[in-house]
Amino acid sequence: MQRRLFSSPRLLAAVALALALGACDTKAPPPDEAEPLSQQKAALADPCSANQGFQIGAGLYDITGPAAEIGMMGYAMVNQKTAGIHQRLRSRAFVIASPCNGKRAVFVSADLGQVFQGVRQQVMEKLRAKYGTLYTDENVMVSATHTHAGPGGHSHYALYNLTVLGYDRQGFDAIVDGIFQSIVRAHDNLTPGTLRIASGDLLDASLNRSPEAYLRNPATERAQYAHDTDKRMTLLRLQADDGRELGLINWFAVHATSMGNDNLLISGDNKGYASYLFEKLKGTNYTAQSTFVAAFAQSSEGDVTPNIYGGTNGGGANDFESTELSARKQFNLAKTLYDTASVRLTGGVDFRHAYVAMDSVQVAPAYTDGVWRTTCEAAIGDSMIAGAEDGPGYGHEGSTCESIKSVWSVFNCTISTTPCQGEKPIVLQTGTLTPYPWTPEVLPLQVVRLGNVALVGLPFEPTTMAGRRVRQQVLAQLSPLGVNQVIIAGLSNAYAGYLSTREEYAKQDYEGASTHFGPWTLAAVQQEVDKLAVALRTGATVAPGPTPRDLRNEQSTVQTGVVYDDKLLTVSFGGVVTNALASYTRGQTVSVKFWGGHPKNNLRRQGTYLQVQRKSGTSWVTVANDWDWETKYRWKRHDCAPTYGCSHVTTEWTIPADTVPGTYRIRHDGDWKSGWDGLIRPYSGTSREFTVN
Repeated sequence: MQRRLFSSPRLLAAVALALALGACDTKAPPPDEAEPLSQQKAALADPCSANQGFQIGAGLYDITGPAAEIGMMGYAMVNQKTAGIHQRLRSRAFVIASPCNGKRAVFVSADLGQVFQGVRQQVMEKLRAKYGTLYTDENVMVSATHTHAGPGGHSHYALYNLTVLGYDRQGFDAIVDGIFQSIVRAHDNLTPGTLRIASGDLLDASLNRSPEAYLRNPATERAQYAHDTDKRMTLLRLQADDGRELGLINWFAVHATSMGNDNLLISGDNKGYASYLFEKLKGTNYTAQSTFVAAFAQSSEGDVTPNIYGGTNGGGANDFESTELSARKQFNLAKTLYDTASVRLTGGVDFRHAYVAMDSVQVAPAYTDGVWRTTCEAAIGDSMIAGAEDGPGYGHEGSTCESIKSVWSVFNCTISTTPCQGEKPIVLQTGTLTPYPWTPEVLPLQVVRLGNVALVGLPFEPTTMAGRRVRQQVLAQLSPLGVNQVIIAGLSNAYAGYLSTREEYAKQDYEGASTHFGPWTLAAVQQEVDKLAVALRTGATVAPGPTPRDLRNEQSTVQTGVVYDDKLLTVSFGGVVTNALASYTRGQTVSVKFWGGHPKNNLRRQGTYLQVQRKSGTSWVTVANDWDWETKYRWKRHDCAPTYGCSHVTTEWTIPADTVPGTYRIRHDGDWKSGWDGLIRPYSGTSREFTVN
């Protein structure tokens, strides 16, 4: 995130009212440090050790929420509300099964800022209702791309809905159903196939936005790596035995913040556009049951920015140009890796998962500084309000109780900071608020093995070095099984802020201040993930852990719905306000304004609000929709007093350089709500015909 949670004066006032005191016990009775006998066994005989054949399925579904008047998730700017669509958001799901041991796993990459705990809970409910025990918390991993250009309000925890002005049930349901439908499609598309892997370095697409914090990590550790961010992209190519190309998954660590906080159009940002580019290359049909699916998934992006040339408002220098620049770099390397991937994954599918009470983990000396430590009740620090380097908020980043940089920090270090949280000047103890905490305390950790690759699902944004430590640890445990690559899948299954190293935490930059559970959070994660990796290696079972809260019935909002849609008596819904010109040349932009309805009336998932159509004989053929890069759908309230509730919809099409000359038109489809009977009715409108030369 950049210039994100708590970066507005209105929100600062809310935070000040919510300040709560608390303390954390830093003493823990030393339990037996020895591993149980079941975890000391050598790796069990693996019936899949030579397996290279899998059952593979890919699925794709629309998860786009309300395109108007919903606060956007990521930057925490109260005035940043959706006002249209540049590209639709998608859930990309993959089911991978190994016939040799009868196990399967699901990986989902969703164009979301975060996958919140309530979302995963209800996705799993829908899967259980359809498939029984086939898909469970253990073998389903749902990861967010971390776009900051999507609608918010889909968490069940107050902190993440605060600047969105509460919970949005419509958007939440769209996300849950879309993820579920993508998994159903992947399940239905299962076919025998292979997984091929390739990796390469992308050197000019990311920078460390907290380089001074990174430099606090030990020099001997830093010397093991050539860069202060992970430059490695790892790609899986999914191909059916009959030769069909099914899709790809690649992981590369970089924030999806090329679009800044001044953007009001829904977008998958650089990850979403990279997926679109690859899917366009492969002829993906976004409405088809079975089609090529390209997931550009997230990894250890906590301290990694895409804005290598600087920028403003949290994003790049220009929202669309910066997004295209980052996306094309990722796409270009992914295409090379995809085309050259020849090494087959070998082995089976397996997994381990546990819920952990992250606010009360007793961490053994082997994972800390040599003494017993404990995690803390969740709290955020002053520097979270200050924002990150490329998206500054209020105050000074790097303010600690040892190096105070503001009066605000003096107050917080004197009044609210707990010994457990170490250097952090606490601005808000989210874990102790009542009647429910503002952030989750019981969180999922997960390790999934896909042949000789392991995925580690973490409900945090890990910094570069934090991800490296977890990755090396899991690799050491699973290498006896033949695992030779470990991938960190950040922002998976739930969300609770950042994950920084102990050394980075002491600097209290944005990432350290946003590490909720105190200075030993990473150590606790390493300890608990280690248990999962050992169990996976030895074949031992893992206790499920405590049950997370289900807060679906405890939500509130101050958002308004659609009361009714209105227009002037002399016009119709879909009527043209400003028409197209008679002719255009390639590279020009066609803009048409219509009398419209509110997009909350119908999200048109798996559909579109606009179509660019080319005349073919007596028929019209659609050549672009509202998810295409060259189109924009914009919605705006229109003052038409004495009538109220009017809307204008503007559709834009920037004509691509390879457009076929001919006769075109733009069609807008929408829905309006009657003030008389409350019914919602569809409408459509078309522009004049125009030529493209």
